Amino acid sequence: MTSLLWLRRDLRRADHPALGAAAKDGPVVVAFVVDPAVWTAAGAARRAWLATTLRATAAAYDGRLVLRLGDPRDVVPALAREVGVRSVHVSRETTPFGRRRDAVVQEALRATGVAWVETGSPYAVSPGLVRTGDGGPYRVFTPFSRAWARHGWPEPARRPAGRRLADVPSDPRAWAVVGDAASAAGPVLPPAGEAAALRRWSEFLDEGLAAYEEERDRPDLDGTSRMSAYLTLGVVHPRTLLADLAERRGPGPERFRTELAWREFYADVLWHRPDSAWSDLRTTLRHLEYDDADEAQTAWREGRTGFPFVDAGMRQLAATGWMHNRLRMVTASFFTKDLHGSWPAGARHFLDHLIDGDIASNNQGWQWVAGTGADASPYFRVFNPVRQGVAHDPEGDFVRRWVPELRHLAGPAAHEPWRQDDGYAHGYPRRIVDHDAERLDALRRYRQVPA
Repeated sequence: MTSLLWLRRDLRRADHPALGAAAKDGPVVVAFVVDPAVWTAAGAARRAWLATTLRATAAAYDGRLVLRLGDPRDVVPALAREVGVRSVHVSRETTPFGRRRDAVVQEALRATGVAWVETGSPYAVSPGLVRTGDGGPYRVFTPFSRAWARHGWPEPARRPAGRRLADVPSDPRAWAVVGDAASAAGPVLPPAGEAAALRRWSEFLDEGLAAYEEERDRPDLDGTSRMSAYLTLGVVHPRTLLADLAERRGPGPERFRTELAWREFYADVLWHRPDSAWSDLRTTLRHLEYDDADEAQTAWREGRTGFPFVDAGMRQLAATGWMHNRLRMVTASFFTKDLHGSWPAGARHFLDHLIDGDIASNNQGWQWVAGTGADASPYFRVFNPVRQGVAHDPEGDFVRRWVPELRHLAGPAAHEPWRQDDGYAHGYPRRIVDHDAERLDALRRYRQVPA
């Protein structure tokens, strides 16, 4: 009996439990639905990354990826009727939007006698499974990470053998939309697809993992795995990475496991509190005073704040669809503490542009900086953009790479052009705020929030 596998955030063929479950019944129709509402809401870089990944996924499925265009709530039940399947298989969705959408699709399928089967999720441990002793959710990372490690996860799923993929026509309009996005001018993207992801992971294991603890906070170095964009679309599963890390010891492997645990922690927080996607998790700061300074926020988005480390990060984001994690914290702190912007406005900009944009990690990370989320940074922690630059880009190489107006300044002088006689010789903008003054203003605003 033919089954339908509906891909979403699981664009791979290996280590895919839902594919294995679907293949038990016979031939499998593998489908992806291009939802115009979601597609048009994403920025160009995100569309291009998904488009190139879909092309690679189609190749991985021997050209038998069925692409359809439309609202999945209508398209999936219609495709199930067209093919005559008795079951629709998925990886369990965990985001608020995905859960609402899936509930509608599941109900429509049930009305026609088609089973809805969830197997696995985009996480090593599905959100909601790690609980405190009294059965509640964790709100602090460290105890969550310990419980998460104790809970454990299965070995990577084996690829099903001896089952064929059904050949069902795609909607040409869907592939046209994907083709337009993939060919549009935009950021230079990493190689797409499962094979490319596993190559990059293998390179990192051999060449980068040992030094990861020391180099991960250095944007001037190639010290990160760059796996986040692949994890976001499920091109590789975190369980696969954890299996490769299982026998490795040392600061690098331990730190990488911790970073994967942070990703799972934020997904768990969002699972229990779906309202925290765009609202403060900790409502004690709901009356915090914000500014609606369009001109200043535009300068932040365009990398024209006059603070080199901040501007370098924002320009990296615009040019590549990715930003180093240290810069994500620094630029978010500048937006919320120096410009006094509300974190959802900054989070939306990141989600529009990041090819690894994930609503749980992104938005909970922004709340960590803003002081409104789980395990949040204390409100009185304000990143100093100059000190951060000197500490994590000590020779100014990262700044000079992304801010050409400062390439004439040698060494750490690139972080403080205002101290150089020729610092503004090539048109770099003056600072739009006084950091010390805005830091004090931010602390005043936090202290004045009603209890």
